[in-house]
Amino acid sequence: MMKPARTKTPRKPVGKKGSQTSLKDPVGVYCRVRPLSFPDQECCIEVINNTTVQLHTPEGYRLNRNGDYKETQYSFKQVFGIHTTQKELFDVVANPLVDDLIHGKNGLLFTYGVTGSGKTHTMTGSPGEGGLLPRCLDMIFNSVGSFQAKRYVFKSNDRNSMDIQCEVDALLERQKREAIPNPKTPSSKRQIDPEFADMINVQEFCKAEEVDEDSVYGVFVSYIEIYNNYIYDLLEEVPFDPIKPKWNSCGTPMRNTDFVPLQSKLLREDKNHNMYVAGCTEVEVKSTEEAFEVFWKGQKKRRIANTHLNRESSRSHSVFNIKLVQAPLDADGDNVLQGYLSCLQSLSVFGRQKEKEQITISQLSLVDLAGSERTNRTKAEGNRLREAGNINQSLMTLRTCMEVLRENQMYGTNKMVPYRDSKLTHLFKNYFDGEGKVRMIVCVNPKAEDYEESLQVMRFAEVTQEVEVARPVDKAICGLTPGRRYRNHVRAGPVGDELLVTEVVLQSFPPLPSCEILDINDEQTLPRLIETLEKRHQLRQMMMDEFTKQSLTFKGMLQEFDKGVSNKENSIQGKLNEKEKVISGQKLEIERLEKKTKTLEYKIEILEKTTTIYEEDKRNLQQELEAQNQKLQQQFSDKRRLEARLQGMVTETTMKWEKECERRVAAKQLEMQNKLWVKDEKLKQLKAIVTEPKTEKPERPSRERDREKAAPRSVSPSPVPNAPPLRLRHRRSRSAGDRWVDHKPASNVQTATVMQPHVPHAITVSVANEKALAKCEKYMLTHQELASDGEIETKLIKGDVYKTRGGGQAVQFTDIETLKQESPTGRKRRSSTVAPAQPDGAESEWTDVETRCSVAVEMRAGSQLGPGYQHHAQPKRKKP
Repeated sequence: MMKPARTKTPRKPVGKKGSQTSLKDPVGVYCRVRPLSFPDQECCIEVINNTTVQLHTPEGYRLNRNGDYKETQYSFKQVFGIHTTQKELFDVVANPLVDDLIHGKNGLLFTYGVTGSGKTHTMTGSPGEGGLLPRCLDMIFNSVGSFQAKRYVFKSNDRNSMDIQCEVDALLERQKREAIPNPKTPSSKRQIDPEFADMINVQEFCKAEEVDEDSVYGVFVSYIEIYNNYIYDLLEEVPFDPIKPKWNSCGTPMRNTDFVPLQSKLLREDKNHNMYVAGCTEVEVKSTEEAFEVFWKGQKKRRIANTHLNRESSRSHSVFNIKLVQAPLDADGDNVLQGYLSCLQSLSVFGRQKEKEQITISQLSLVDLAGSERTNRTKAEGNRLREAGNINQSLMTLRTCMEVLRENQMYGTNKMVPYRDSKLTHLFKNYFDGEGKVRMIVCVNPKAEDYEESLQVMRFAEVTQEVEVARPVDKAICGLTPGRRYRNHVRAGPVGDELLVTEVVLQSFPPLPSCEILDINDEQTLPRLIETLEKRHQLRQMMMDEFTKQSLTFKGMLQEFDKGVSNKENSIQGKLNEKEKVISGQKLEIERLEKKTKTLEYKIEILEKTTTIYEEDKRNLQQELEAQNQKLQQQFSDKRRLEARLQGMVTETTMKWEKECERRVAAKQLEMQNKLWVKDEKLKQLKAIVTEPKTEKPERPSRERDREKAAPRSVSPSPVPNAPPLRLRHRRSRSAGDRWVDHKPASNVQTATVMQPHVPHAITVSVANEKALAKCEKYMLTHQELASDGEIETKLIKGDVYKTRGGGQAVQFTDIETLKQESPTGRKRRSSTVAPAQPDGAESEWTDVETRCSVAVEMRAGSQLGPGYQHHAQPKRKKP
């Protein structure tokens, strides 16, 4: 029995820092928006186009500084809306990863999002609509199903590698497993479980292109979960139900014979520094149904729980690994190449080692991450609270690793990436170091309640898109003749071809004569036969010589051809070396320019952010400046209006006091003149009394006679100069220079006074209207009322007309003038002794001098009517 050969997953050679020439690709980040649960729910996510989504701040959330709702746009490699089918998502995201898996390259695909955003549905699917996982399995078996090796030809070990067994060992292993039923290795002939039959019934046929037909393949699957930062094997067979264990009151498992606690697995690093789960169960599968049955068996053991936000919330991160082993056929195209243990003894050690290196292992990891959640929304307590804390911690570590990778790549720093802080990031460390392609599907729920969580998910996706992963190098398979598998099946009979060539050669020889001798004395038959054989021998010798000559000629030609080929190869190799040097220099220049471009892009980004901040500050300052300008204009307008009002009041007060002063001066002058006149009159009366004869009895002059005698009797100048005759004149308003609205209600009574208020160029109305106010600057209302003494009192109410902001007019009253009419009724001074009335009606006479003197002395100052009369023409002082 041959010792099995071993091979391991190839590892990319580690290059020196600063000398990497491999190309890099950014992490492919896709976004999928799930439909709303109810049509009337508020939506906060809108799909702008096939690469952009926009987040709207829902009602009730904080507003930004300007008071507007904040809207943010995020870009992805591609956005899938609510009407996207699983087939469309698979063709864009997972199909390239499966194609790379078949061609020997690794891949990582994981779903990320908040709880209840559709991650498990995207990965697993639902009845009638299979997800990415069953479609990946279907494409793999559609591509390599007819080229699979027999079961147990490839055998996994605990060192993250594969052992290749010969046909005899594989046959013995199959017979051993068939004799002992093994529940963890399901049979491909078993009937499909109807529970998941609709999920794997994929109608669309999908197959990879350019599959190597000269190789055999083996498909192995494993399924693990990371729960509370511990790794558990979901395909491990245990004698109890690990999902529903028995726990005591202290929260620890009960120690009895029926319960064995589930053992966590450890992460190990193989010889090529690749991370793997030690002791993880790997099951070889031969069909899509068999592979999905293994997955479904582990899915039932996965930890799920009912929370306030999701009825079936995943409480752990699940990882389903699909490992594809590829080994070339041997030179005959019949058996798997056994490496340096092959029976082809003619190969050198280098050739055998080279054949061994053609055996490759590629892996595709499909990861369903648990959703990030907030405990104040899920109402988690106890174990659920602990699970939520571990889930959020592992996702935070993943985000931190992405940020450090992005910073190292953009700024050329060499910070340590904290992969070991979480089992999730530590397990997939090799993918981010350049062991394969990485794809992420961001699942979001557009409902408004998940706005803050969705905002954090979008920011993480934005950071992840800027992380670059080294592009895996294509591995050329060479050294063996292509088409080995079908070569023995298409050749048409080798024995028949050899007989045909022999017959053609024999026909060129002369025919043999008859060799039958009937007579003992026959001397012709043998000589003819000898002659014929000699001719044949000569012909054969000639043909041999010709063949040798042609062989030498052909050999020389081959040597010349080999020499020419060798020279061409050397020339081509020299040119290739030169081209490689040029390409290496160009790649280094490209890397330098890319690094410089990234640095400039980062600077541009910083400048753009700074510009945005400055523009926002500028807008705020402009708004504040406009507000201050408006406030200043309003204050200036109020100030001008107040100045105009105060100026009017000052002018009016000045005019009033000037008139009052003039009136007081005139009154004082009149009073002094009257006093002088009274003294003069007294002297005259005393003189007349003294000089006139006593026999005459003076008569009391009447009022008419006093008026007639006042002028000729006076020797001194009159206190009041002779005035021209009065004429009717109108009283002028104090603001006659402006245009007025003279509002005189129809109920006013016309007074026959001499002085009437008159404003020139005024618009007289009986009812105030907007049209008249719009044409004028002043307003005057004539109001009449009955005074306490029974006389009519007229008030002129004046005001200024202002335009309002609404386009109308307003009146602000500033002054009131009062016009009052009085009856000229006065009081009479009578003597203490009154003469009795005469019977004939004549006026009584002043009989004695004493009485007349007393009358003359008691006459009031300012009287122009003579003794005994009061002066009522003195103007009454009006309060200012």
